[in-house]
Amino acid sequence: MSVRNLMLWSMALVGISAMAVSKKDMKQFRQQVNQVFEQVYNDPAQPGAAVLIQQGGKTIFEHCYGKADLETGADVTPTTNFCIASVSKQFSAVALLQLVEQGKLSLQTTMSQMFPEWTQPFYKRITLHHLLSHTSGIPDIRNRNDRHFVLTATDVESTSFMAHLQALEFEPGTQYKYQNPTFQLAYQIVPRYSGEDFEDYMHRHIFSKAGMKHTQYFADGREMPNSAHGYRWDDDQGRYVEYDYGEETFFATKADGGIYTSVREFARWEHALRDGKVWSPVSRAMAYTPHVMLQPDANYGYQPNVGYGYGFFVQQTPGRPKIVYHTGDNGGFTIYAGKVPERDITFMFFSTRDDIDRMAIVNRIWDIIFSFI
Repeated sequence: MSVRNLMLWSMALVGISAMAVSKKDMKQFRQQVNQVFEQVYNDPAQPGAAVLIQQGGKTIFEHCYGKADLETGADVTPTTNFCIASVSKQFSAVALLQLVEQGKLSLQTTMSQMFPEWTQPFYKRITLHHLLSHTSGIPDIRNRNDRHFVLTATDVESTSFMAHLQALEFEPGTQYKYQNPTFQLAYQIVPRYSGEDFEDYMHRHIFSKAGMKHTQYFADGREMPNSAHGYRWDDDQGRYVEYDYGEETFFATKADGGIYTSVREFARWEHALRDGKVWSPVSRAMAYTPHVMLQPDANYGYQPNVGYGYGFFVQQTPGRPKIVYHTGDNGGFTIYAGKVPERDITFMFFSTRDDIDRMAIVNRIWDIIFSFI
């Protein structure tokens, strides 16, 4: 019996039937996936990665490679916490969509309404829809020459330039340009419309509902429990050197990229998204629909046939099912979290080093997955 039949486990959302698993075919599947990662993470003494693939909520591949911390020698495990960087954006997007569902916000609520203290006329033309889809036209003009600022700036400080912005880069809704500050605005929007501090809201209405007990935001440079460090290869020293907080920028912001979590905890998040624990089917459909297609000159995230929804990239390759995913990059951490909703497949790949071709690896794994299903 083929893995195509064997891996079609139950999911009421998509009507997939449960079947028994062939040990022979599953062994072959796991061997092929493992070979891809062993070619990259071929030294157990070097920075590594955690990989988890599930179908129908059941784990079909889980393996860890290399070190989470070169100083202590701690191995990467399925419960190691990684900075997932921009993959954090989907959590903020869901929080904002929850407020839309409650009628406290609308996707057509303008920035002038959300931030009445900012009086520039062009803010009347930028809506929550534009912020969530990277189509606002707001340029990212944060001052990266001030080293202290880029290492310590909070969400509020990182978006303070918007109070004095003189012009947009393009008319809202006409182009895609990936911007961290527009997602950092969620740090202020959520409390203004929920009455709760951003962190409290996220823990109460997002992490807790998803059962993510050990997931948290980076805060004030404190070490996250059971966490990995990010690393970058240094040619001069001939070794990997730590490259996360203190060496790289913008760990202090939260709404756009400050979450630390593990692959097992992130799997809980995927289940919560699938099962409607944190949002409605309407919100899910809007988030997983591309509102703008990426062009080859996109400043971040270009892949063929890829658009951006609300907090998610959406890839619609002819002849293949839709892949919904996001990537994250910061301080040596290189992150991918993707899924095929119609087949209830999730694939996450969290790395502690950045000298890899992430999307080449990811595309090879999807080839293997689709060849077996």
